[in-house]
Amino acid sequence: MIITIALVLFYLLTPILLIYLVHVSKTINKIGAVVMAYIIGLVIGNIGLFPRASAAFKAILEGKQFLPQNEVLNYLAESKITQGDIVLNQIGSVQDTIMSIAIPLALPLLLFSLDIKRWLKLAKEAFLSLILGVSSLIIVVVAGYFLFKDHIPESWKVAGMLCGVYTGGTPNLAAIGTALDVSPNIFVLTHTYDLVLGSICLVFLLTIAQNVFNLILPHFNESHEKIKLKSIVAESEGVDNYLGMLTKKGIMQLSKALGLSILILGLSYSISLLVPKSSQTTVIILSITTFGLILGTIKSISSIDKTFQLGMYFIIVFSLVVSSMADFRSMFQIDFLHLFMYVALTVFGSMIVHVFLSYLFKVDSDTTIITISALTFSPPFIPVVAAALKNKEIIITGITSGILGYAFGNYLGVGLAYFLKGF
Repeated sequence: MIITIALVLFYLLTPILLIYLVHVSKTINKIGAVVMAYIIGLVIGNIGLFPRASAAFKAILEGKQFLPQNEVLNYLAESKITQGDIVLNQIGSVQDTIMSIAIPLALPLLLFSLDIKRWLKLAKEAFLSLILGVSSLIIVVVAGYFLFKDHIPESWKVAGMLCGVYTGGTPNLAAIGTALDVSPNIFVLTHTYDLVLGSICLVFLLTIAQNVFNLILPHFNESHEKIKLKSIVAESEGVDNYLGMLTKKGIMQLSKALGLSILILGLSYSISLLVPKSSQTTVIILSITTFGLILGTIKSISSIDKTFQLGMYFIIVFSLVVSSMADFRSMFQIDFLHLFMYVALTVFGSMIVHVFLSYLFKVDSDTTIITISALTFSPPFIPVVAAALKNKEIIITGITSGILGYAFGNYLGVGLAYFLKGF
């Protein structure tokens, strides 16, 4: 019981500390709370604080995270497992429970703030570039799957996650990883490679991409229709601002939002009971995404302040838990070179295909760059990239592409994964 309480407090309170540090430390702010959660989780999970499973217990688990308490006690009574295995099983149970709750609670909260009807109205200019960007991603992910499927464990799941992370970032990656029941080691490695290669990609987009693409693509047309951007920019720049959440008004409003999120989870779980057990988690995630988008069209819900930030808190919790479950010794027994190559192909290959399609459809260089940025990263990066391009007009295209990609990435990632599973 003491272990359970200690673990729950660690997993729920550490993200609050990280959020605080993001606000008071410029260095940690640049790193980000999600990355810090991964670092802390990997350290905690690999320095010997958690007991190691005995060979017998590993064989009994057969890939499961934990077993029912009465079952492991029977194994202990028969001297088939050790006392350390009992503690490890308890830890696994806590980790699995928190992971199972964190993403389903996070998704509606993240989606409430999108106001999808508004973004669809603003999508006219961005729509062609968005279609080209998503098409490029699908082409490369599918090609990479057939190239590496025999060398990467759970390759069809990795393909789905790559579709998710490059349409909606970490939240979609986490949601699809949960929906497809991806192993912690594969999940952490995929996200780690995404962070490393994504950083290289971002430096390219912020520096020489405009000059390079201008050699191939039309230049941005200065006569593009101008749109009032102040409120849009403010929204995109404020998603990392958690201040004000713990005021009396903030707590009351966010309690309502969290209550709706719990209600959506309950309803989605009920719907999942109508399908075979093997598909239930996927149905839950997609149902939650759908209900979150629908409720986000209701003004009284979409106007609740800080729902996105509360959702990101649960994403940080998930990141901390899943990284603490990753075993370095097992991780690097995976053919990680092929996984690294698959992520690299997705990041840079999709960019190359996107530029080629933009050339065919005569989409200008700035619009192409901002769409790549929106899909590869997330809306908060759009003003930064736009500033590097010296083009404020392009912000609305980027944010719209990012929002729409984020909203529909879960459907795309899960759908593509199950499609590829058949090959």
